[in-house]
Amino acid sequence: MPMHQIVIGWLERYRDWRYGAIDRGGPIGKRGEQAAARLLRQKGLIVVAESESDRAGEIDIIAIDSKRRIVIFVEVKTLSTTKPGHPADRVDTTKQGKISRAAMRYLKRKKLIGTACRFDVIAVWWPNEEQGPEKMEHYESAFEAVGDFQVY
Repeated sequence: MPMHQIVIGWLERYRDWRYGAIDRGGPIGKRGEQAAARLLRQKGLIVVAESESDRAGEIDIIAIDSKRRIVIFVEVKTLSTTKPGHPADRVDTTKQGKISRAAMRYLKRKKLIGTACRFDVIAVWWPNEEQGPEKMEHYESAFEAVGDFQVY
């Protein structure tokens, strides 16, 4: 085996260990969420929950920015195609309302009401199944809480 392939394999195993593994055989949406969680960890955020759900809805990733003391609720949208259209465009007002409701319930459950928080969106393009994501874009403070849940 050529030396560069050995080094690439070693680096990939290190990244899996350090920032979280990506299940290459899993569904595209799950792989996108795992890649997004890895990106957040690389940025120094602490991922405290993935696929957090209750009757109000699901939040893809919940992270903490310990330096700024902010709870971050992240919606991940993954596309497996390079067709026109942006993954983040799929986070419409209805989806924002569901995320806001689920975030409020999470904050109540964890006794964090009054804690600063924000809503981020991570767009992932993953057109080739065998490789990693082609491109990822992280939009901090992508939207404000929507509906009756604008108390943050």
